[in-house]
Amino acid sequence: MKSEEILAHYRQDSRTGRVKDIIRDSQKARIHLKGLSGSAGAVVGAVVFEGNPFAHLFILPDKESAAYFLNDIENIFEEQNLPSEKKRILFYPTSYKKAYEIEQTDNVNILLRTDILNRLSGGKKKNIIVTYPEALSEKVVTKSYLAQNTFKLKTGEQVNLDFIMEFLAEYGFERVDFVVEPGQFTLRGGIIDVFSFSNDYPYRIEFSGNIVESLRTFDPESQL
Repeated sequence: MKSEEILAHYRQDSRTGRVKDIIRDSQKARIHLKGLSGSAGAVVGAVVFEGNPFAHLFILPDKESAAYFLNDIENIFEEQNLPSEKKRILFYPTSYKKAYEIEQTDNVNILLRTDILNRLSGGKKKNIIVTYPEALSEKVVTKSYLAQNTFKLKTGEQVNLDFIMEFLAEYGFERVDFVVEPGQFTLRGGIIDVFSFSNDYPYRIEFSGNIVESLRTFDPESQL
């Protein structure tokens, strides 16, 4: 049986419709579902998500169960192979490589967290966010602070190259020979490659003097 056929059965079930309506109409509703096993919770969540116009946050007991739930709901909506910018199903992890070792951050996880914050602050709210208590307990910057500390460039803009280098260093970016993960940058002549925390691919910024001549993303593996 295909996922669409499974969803169709749950859409027609009056109990699923009741859950969807309660969540839509009440901000303080408390619902307890019993008798769900396997991936049934993800299917119910998918149907409820389809029927409501806002973001849905699913909090699982721990990282492992959150990863299983994420996999289930990605399979239901067939989003496993979509590029991240087109996905509606998002995973919100901790920033740390290991629990409670806050001095060792994972740049990929920081990218995932930043992407979700940017989507929510930018008005793109029709998403499913899957997370777990440890990730939610980690502090995040405010919307205003994020906006104030977001650096934007556009083609034709005049910017001092030294200023950009100082800016990146000030915000903890590491200068390397080739960028491979978020938080890195490199300079070759009038070209700066920057792997920011706001995009899945690094940016290549080409200058002509102090004028931004071109802006494009590239694959760090093939350099194309």
